[in-house]
Amino acid sequence: MATIHNATRTPKVPRTAFFIRSFITASPSFTLPNPASRCYILHRINRPKAAMSKAPYFPHSVFSPEGEPVPRVMIAPGRYIQGPGVIDHVGRYVSILNIARVGVLASRRGQQAEGARIMDSLRGRNIDATATTFGGECSLEEIDAQVERLKEENLDCLIAAGGGKCVDAGKCIAYRLDIPVIIVPTLASNDAPCSALSVVYTKEGVSRGTEFFPDSPALVVVDTAVVADADERYLVSGMGDAMATWYEARVCLANPAARTPLGARPTLASCAMGEICAHTLYEHGLEAARSVASGSTNEVLEKVVEANTLLSGIGFESGGLAVAHAIALAYTRIPVVHDNYLHGEMVAMGTMVQLAMEGGDEATRAARFFASVGLPIHLAQLSLSRDNHGAINTLIEATLASNITHNMPMTVTDDVLRNAINVADELGRQVTEDVGDLSYRRLQGL
Repeated sequence: MATIHNATRTPKVPRTAFFIRSFITASPSFTLPNPASRCYILHRINRPKAAMSKAPYFPHSVFSPEGEPVPRVMIAPGRYIQGPGVIDHVGRYVSILNIARVGVLASRRGQQAEGARIMDSLRGRNIDATATTFGGECSLEEIDAQVERLKEENLDCLIAAGGGKCVDAGKCIAYRLDIPVIIVPTLASNDAPCSALSVVYTKEGVSRGTEFFPDSPALVVVDTAVVADADERYLVSGMGDAMATWYEARVCLANPAARTPLGARPTLASCAMGEICAHTLYEHGLEAARSVASGSTNEVLEKVVEANTLLSGIGFESGGLAVAHAIALAYTRIPVVHDNYLHGEMVAMGTMVQLAMEGGDEATRAARFFASVGLPIHLAQLSLSRDNHGAINTLIEATLASNITHNMPMTVTDDVLRNAINVADELGRQVTEDVGDLSYRRLQGL
């Protein structure tokens, strides 16, 4: 951990934190240990007694306690700033928060690239800063180690600069340190930056649950020049993650029993964001991918980055999730998928299954778009097949165990899910025969 400027001030006491298995139960028959909170506590992280004065945060018990009408709730980051070169002005943006000392979390590579630019910007505003290196996995072990490392630094806020797991870890760390978090995503590969929750994984990278936070990020700063400099596959993966936003939000809006990750009903505003997100991707996604492939920024890329990050981020959190993301998280339990594919690629496959389950023409429309930009659309493109019975059974079991699966309007059973997986796989194969798989093979380096 490298430190710039030292300040002697009274240390802050880290918060306690609770680990939550899944988002929220939408099924009245699903029994939970604490019905008032509507969440299932899997793991409590041990903290000093002094830290226990802070109550753990359960959005479900705040917004929808048992026996009360369920309200519509929408949350969002305090500020969202996007454009080429904005990373060099982080110090100026941070100055509106009236802070004196900042931690900067980034990977080893990131500390020497985007992290160094952030540190220079902070120095230019006379803001003290300390850098700490992210270990690569948003796991409880990594989070605890970073809290231990930073708890005596007396930080006023934490800047998390990197991909989805780094920014999710940053949110967890900042919550435990009881300070605001600023997110500087270096990829547009997922919709994590704007949300007030983090998906936490095992050390091996298997999804194990979600943590919620009472505050959204204070700032989200997206430098599109940095995004354009990254591999095209990351932007395309972000499209896979973002495209699900509308399809999941519309299911939740139409189903009175469905709940968002906040334990609330979807807002029209967040669903509208999900819808314009999908329209933006369908209209501009392919051209934006070409822009990144050439390393250039333009208005089309700006639109798609905003869709991947802001529209999808607010849209999923305040609009709701369903089968598409339940399957994506379940895929992390299959080693060959977890080791070789990105989150958004798994979400694209989950979206195919959800749309197959719903019926209609949207599954074909989504599949053709996914194929055009290079996302996987059938099982073989995730190194699987219907004959991998063990993997498919694992996928189904984990998906059915996820509460968000049951935001669907129909009862989702083993047979219903298995049939939808098969239908989606067959549709994906047909679309591949029709339009080819050149984009997919190019992004996968095949």
